[in-house]
Amino acid sequence: MASSASAAVVGSSPHRPLPPALSDNNLQPLFVLHKAASEKEDRKSVRRRMNIAPADHQRVDAGECMDGFQEQLQREAFEFVWSKIEKTIKAVLKNINSDAFSEINSWILESFQAINSFSSTSSYEATRSFPTAIDPASKRLFTGLVLTRNMEFVDDLMTFEDLAQHLKSQGCHVANLSSLEFSADNGTGGCIRSLLRQFLLSAVDAADMSILSSWYHALGNGTPVVVIVNELERCCGSVLSDFIIMLSEWVVKIPVILIIGASTVDVPGNILHFNALRCLCSCKFTLRTPVERMDAIIEAVLVKKCSGFSISQKVAVFMRNYFTSHDGTLSAFIRALKIACAQHFVTEPLSCLLKGFDEDENQCFQEKYDFLQEAISKYNWSITSCRRRSKVDERGGKKLVSAMVELKRLQDGWSCALMCLYEAGKRSQIHLLDLLCEVLDPDLYASRSPDSNSSSRKGSFISQAIQNVRDLPEAQFINLLKSWEKHVIAIPEIHGKVKDLQYMWKFGNAKRRKEQPPDMPRTQTSQNHLNVQRASKAVNDRAAIFIEYLINDLMQPMECVPFHEIVCFKNVEKLKAALAGDPRRQIQVDLLGSCRTLHCSCCCRYRDILLPSMQDTSIMYTLSQEHGDVINLYDWYESFKLILQPTNKGKHKKQSIFSKKKDTGKSEKLNEVAIQGRFCRGVTELQIAGLLKMQSKRRPDYLQRVAFGL
Repeated sequence: MASSASAAVVGSSPHRPLPPALSDNNLQPLFVLHKAASEKEDRKSVRRRMNIAPADHQRVDAGECMDGFQEQLQREAFEFVWSKIEKTIKAVLKNINSDAFSEINSWILESFQAINSFSSTSSYEATRSFPTAIDPASKRLFTGLVLTRNMEFVDDLMTFEDLAQHLKSQGCHVANLSSLEFSADNGTGGCIRSLLRQFLLSAVDAADMSILSSWYHALGNGTPVVVIVNELERCCGSVLSDFIIMLSEWVVKIPVILIIGASTVDVPGNILHFNALRCLCSCKFTLRTPVERMDAIIEAVLVKKCSGFSISQKVAVFMRNYFTSHDGTLSAFIRALKIACAQHFVTEPLSCLLKGFDEDENQCFQEKYDFLQEAISKYNWSITSCRRRSKVDERGGKKLVSAMVELKRLQDGWSCALMCLYEAGKRSQIHLLDLLCEVLDPDLYASRSPDSNSSSRKGSFISQAIQNVRDLPEAQFINLLKSWEKHVIAIPEIHGKVKDLQYMWKFGNAKRRKEQPPDMPRTQTSQNHLNVQRASKAVNDRAAIFIEYLINDLMQPMECVPFHEIVCFKNVEKLKAALAGDPRRQIQVDLLGSCRTLHCSCCCRYRDILLPSMQDTSIMYTLSQEHGDVINLYDWYESFKLILQPTNKGKHKKQSIFSKKKDTGKSEKLNEVAIQGRFCRGVTELQIAGLLKMQSKRRPDYLQRVAFGL
C-alpha cells in the first residue's frame, strides 16, 4: 500500500491498540501509518475545519473512548477463552494417546534389552568410521509401525511431538525426522546431519555416523536411541530405504529403534525396497481413530464447557459436515471452532462476560465486572432472548450477573444429561458429535410436551440410546450405572436418582440369589430365570424413564435460554464466509474502511470525508466508486490531486519577484511529481489486488473496474 503524505512510521495510534489477527485475510502488516498529530493540535485542527462545538467534541471523544475500551475487553476475553480451549484440546489429545504411548515405551525397553544382549563393542570399535562386521541375523532394526488411521498428516504432527516428549520423559534419546528430510535432494546425508544436529545440539557439516556413535558411548551407553519418522507416505522410498539399511548396519554400535507413522499396515510394503524390508523387525501399534479423538474434544470443549463458550444447532451441523468433508481432519475442525469463537467476540458486545464465566462466587464475579454498569448505560444494549425483549437499563449489571449464574447452572445440568445419554448410546456406536447436533435442535425441544415421550421420534439418536438402556444385559447395565454416577456426582438431585437405581439393581440381585438354592429342580430354575429376566427388565425400564426425565427437564438447547447471546454463537453464515474465504471482498472492505482498520485518530472522526492524511490507495479506491464500469484516468487523477494538495494561501513570506517565481516553480514541480508517483503506485496496487484492469490499446486513458459492490 502507498504511504500517506505525512512522515511514515510503523505502529498505531497511542490511544487504541491494534486488534489481533483473527482472520486469514488480515492485511494489517502491509499498512504503513502516518505519524499522528498531538492530541492538542489535533483537536484544534478538527474544530477549525469542521466548526464543532466543544461540548459536541467531548461527546465524540467519550464515545470513541468507550468503543476502544469495549473492543479491548472483547479482545482480552477472546484471548482468555481461546487459550483455555486450546489448552484443553492439547490435554485431551495427549491423554487419549497415553495408553498407546505407554505400550510403545514398554516395547522400546524390551527391544533395547534385546539389542544389548548381542552387542558388545569397545570404545575403540565405537569410534571407528565403519560399522562392526556382524552376522546378518544381528542386523535387525526394531521398528514400531504406528497406525494413525488418518487421511491428513497435519493431525499426526502433534501426535508424534507428544510421543517424542513422552519418550524423552522416560529417559530416551529422541529425534524427530519429518518427511521433508527424506527427499531426493537431501539424500541420506541430510538425514544423518539432522540426527547429529538434534542429538549433539550443534550444527555438524560432516554426515558421519561414527560421530553419533562416539557421542553415544561417551554418555555411558545405557539409554535407547529412538528415531521417529512421522509420515511414511510422504517420504522418498529410495532415500528412506537407504537410511534404514544404514541404521541396521550401525545398530550394534548405536542401539537405534525406529518408529514410523503410517495410515495403514500395507504402506511400508508399497514404499520401501525389499532389502530395507528385510532389515525390519516390526511391531504394530494403533492409535485412536479421528472420530474417537473428535468425540473426546467435543466432550471436553462443547459438552462440559471448559470455557463457557457454546454453539447453536446450525453451527454444530455445519462444523460436523466440515469435519466430514475434510476426511476427518481435526485441524480443520479446530480452525473452524477458533473462527467461530473469534466471530462471536467480534459481533457480540457482552461476550466479554465470558472471561469471568467460570467464577464460582457471585461477589467475585460482580467486582470483576463492575465496569459493565457504565457500558450498559451508554449503549443500552438489548437482549433479544428475553421474553419481553426489554432493554437492559442502568441496573442491568445485577441482572447480568444473576443471568450468568443461571446460564452456568443450566449448562452444568445440560452437560450431565447429554453425557448420560451418550453413555447409553455407545452400544449402538453413536458418536457424540451426531448426538450433539440432535439435542441442540430447538425445533425438537419445542415439539416436546410434558406428557409426550422423548423417544417418539423414530430413528433418532435419542430414541436409539433410550432403547439401548432397555435392552442392556445385566453386566453392561451395572457398568452404565457406574458411568452415570461419575457424570452426575456434582448435581445432588440427579445423583440421588442414580443411587436409587443402583440400590434397586443390587437389592433385586441379592434377593434372586437368596431365593435360588443350588439344589433347585430344573423346572423351578427355568421359572426363576424368567422371573429374573422380568425383574431386570423392570430395572432397565426405570433407567429408561430416568433418561427421559433428564431429556425433558435438563436438555434445553442453549439458544433457547434467556441471555444466551452472551455465550452462544449462532451466525453460521459468517462462519461459512470466513472459512470459504473471499479475499477480493475483504480487500474492498479494508480499502473503504482503512481509517477503522488503521485506528487513525484524526481520520476516524470523519469517516465520510476524504482527508489528505488518509492512505493513498484507500483514497483512490473510494474515488473510483464515483465512476461506472470504466474510470477516466485524468478525472480520477485530478480528484486525487485535489484531495492531496491543500491550499497554501497566506503561508509564504514576501520575497523578490525572481526568487519567488523560481522557488514556486520548483516546489510545484516537485509536488506534481510526487503526486503523480503516488497515483501510479496506487493504480498498480489496485491492479495487483484484482480490482482494476489494465487499459486497452483503443482507450489508453481509461481503466476498467472489475469488482462492484460488497
